[in-house]
Amino acid sequence: MRWISILVCSALLAGSAGSADAQTAPGNKPAAKEAVTPVVLPPSPKALLPEALNGWVADEPVKSLANADQADPANAAALKEYSYTTGASVTYKRDGETLSVRALRFQDASGAYGAYSFYRQNGWAKEDIGTGATSNHNRVLFWKGNTVVDATFSHIGPMSAAEMRELAKHVSNPPGTKALMPPILANLPQASLDGQTTHYAEGPAGYAGGGVLPPDLVGFDRGAETVTANYSLRSGSATLTIIDYPTPQMAEAQEPKIRAYIQAGSNAQPAWPKPLQDSDLASLEVRRSGPLVVLVSGDAIPEESHKLVEMVHYEADLTAIPQPTNSEVKKTAQLLMGIAAIVIVGGSAALLLGFFLGGGRALYRIMRGKPASSLFDEEFIRIDLREEWDETRRPVDEPHPKG
Repeated sequence: MRWISILVCSALLAGSAGSADAQTAPGNKPAAKEAVTPVVLPPSPKALLPEALNGWVADEPVKSLANADQADPANAAALKEYSYTTGASVTYKRDGETLSVRALRFQDASGAYGAYSFYRQNGWAKEDIGTGATSNHNRVLFWKGNTVVDATFSHIGPMSAAEMRELAKHVSNPPGTKALMPPILANLPQASLDGQTTHYAEGPAGYAGGGVLPPDLVGFDRGAETVTANYSLRSGSATLTIIDYPTPQMAEAQEPKIRAYIQAGSNAQPAWPKPLQDSDLASLEVRRSGPLVVLVSGDAIPEESHKLVEMVHYEADLTAIPQPTNSEVKKTAQLLMGIAAIVIVGGSAALLLGFFLGGGRALYRIMRGKPASSLFDEEFIRIDLREEWDETRRPVDEPHPKG
């Protein structure tokens, strides 16, 4: 019985080994699983406004402002000129108080700064929030990158500014050149400038809120943009308006129209806006510098107004385009120029050498009383006919004198 049990166990082991070999045979290998490349989704865009902020909790979900008409119906035209893209609004609550926030996003920082200067009024206090900020009682307005944030507190507190700084950290900056300030601001003289009065406009609707001239006279349909700022001069306040046109030719064509409008005075059509009516006529001055047309108004004395307008000067920024230095055409041209230079130098040296040598020899002959050229010298041929008679040279047939 023991032998029978051993034989049965051996058979069972052999069968299990055979089945294992069959499973690992090349023809019976299980199909290898294909490598699956994970799909990486782009990060979802960051929300303009958070759901909660420093204890403030949104009363309702953040509302999206898809277009300028939803963001600000009364000033939709100005927002469109500043290239409005999207926005959001929300009302936060905390301990029975409310905080209403509206965030407006534009295509670039120029549009954001323009909208910020459009909403900000002269005389508002300056705040240290974001890139630039101002406040008026319980309202705080700031901008960062291409976003403008307008917040209104039901009750202002000592920590309100710090809470706005936390909100500014939530606002992201745009990439590349979209984060640059409007280039026209660099033309403003910094001396005596009231930085809280600058007003940047890209169209007639945005310019009407802080401009000096009639919007139709500026020429926004030609791509002009403007900046207006107040200056505190010793003799009084002055307002400087800079209009930047795409080309100097456009500025040259528009300057006489603006100058004629200023000189028309009370007969101007359309009638002067209030900023011009409140200005001293002797202090009004128009000047052009490249693509810039500059106007100074206000009640400062003419000398200071003239000095202010003369401080605006356009400087063209030219960038040299690098050219290839080892091209075949340039090498061939350099070779030909080198050969031509050698020929010219060699020929010139030969002429100079011949002139000095030949001229020196001729001068020397003239100083000795001879003609300049040796062709005029008399030449003689001398023949010696004397013959010596001796024994060795006497002819054979001649008799000897002794014989």
